[in-house]
Amino acid sequence: MNINIFGSTGTIGKKSLEIIDKSFNNLKINLLCAKSNFKLLKKQIYKYKPKYAFLYDIDKIPYCDSKINNTKILNFNELLSYLASSKSDLSILAIAGYKSLYFLEHIIKNTDNLGIASKEAIVSAGHIFKKKKFFQSTNIFPLDSEHFSLFDYFQKNKNVRRNYDKIIITASGGPFFKRKFNTLSNVTFSEAIKHPKWKMGYKNSIDSATLVNKCLELIEAHYLFDIPFDKMDILIHPEALVHSIIENKNFTSQFNLFKNDMKIPIYNFLLSSSVKLIKEDRRLFQYNYSKINFEEIKNDIFPIYRYFNKIDKNKPQNLIKFNIGNEFAVNLFKNKIIKYTDIYKIIKKITSLNLYYSVNTIKDIIHYHEEIEQMLQKFKL
Repeated sequence: MNINIFGSTGTIGKKSLEIIDKSFNNLKINLLCAKSNFKLLKKQIYKYKPKYAFLYDIDKIPYCDSKINNTKILNFNELLSYLASSKSDLSILAIAGYKSLYFLEHIIKNTDNLGIASKEAIVSAGHIFKKKKFFQSTNIFPLDSEHFSLFDYFQKNKNVRRNYDKIIITASGGPFFKRKFNTLSNVTFSEAIKHPKWKMGYKNSIDSATLVNKCLELIEAHYLFDIPFDKMDILIHPEALVHSIIENKNFTSQFNLFKNDMKIPIYNFLLSSSVKLIKEDRRLFQYNYSKINFEEIKNDIFPIYRYFNKIDKNKPQNLIKFNIGNEFAVNLFKNKIIKYTDIYKIIKKITSLNLYYSVNTIKDIIHYHEEIEQMLQKFKL
């Protein structure tokens, strides 16, 4: 069996390669794709010997390197052509941001089993995938812990698929969950990305601090599992062991609990795809049950959630604008152009813009993103 990994130099890509190397080394690495980290991609090529590799920022590749260690380096058009004409057993899509949409339709058609962690792509195009039944054309396996926990529950309880009354996903709260939002105007970028539980890329870390990541995950859950928005909620759970809670109509509840390690969804994805396990990592079973706490979302700490609940989510454009506004604001904060508390203000401002273009195809959505991005270059803060 072979696997393509999109986002091989990111957190999930690196964990996936580590797991495959230690526990599934009978799985052949076929294709590695990265955004701009050519130095790490090159190391991965030498270690895992994929047949193909791709770097999105082509200018980072020395012109002489059309091949590295017998691995063919594809350009953008060659990659799309390859995906259109070939078939892979497994793929992992872990590219942050909407640009994973450039590949997603091709990947879905190319692979039998897709592990997906690109929430922005589902947020922007989930309405199309539902309409075209893309989620049924290949075996989609969510890799975010919250969606993996729901996926695992629904797979095991297909006969009671609609017997729930409410779905709750949990949030760690990030670094500021005990501080009121109006006290955070002077926090630094390094403070905001300092997650109390684990290390992530800066985008996911900032989204965790603002709670935007959970808003995006509600959208993702809506599209993946057809859960109405009014049947979902969020709770703060600092220990990050319970990833979702199913409240049933018979007054019982199920807690989906496992160690807060991305390796667990990746392990399960590979096992569900009939890849043979060579060696089990027993450390994934070790966690502490002694403390499990929950807190409701407080508006004076996470005002973005109150705003998100007011958005008309029946219009995909609103969800796309929310997503774009957040990406734009996070980058401004990263570059020290705005304060941390301005992220919330900019998301509100961009989401409220009257920009209702057609979003009926993947090309429409990419164009919609690009149009708004161009407009934002002249955006007055």
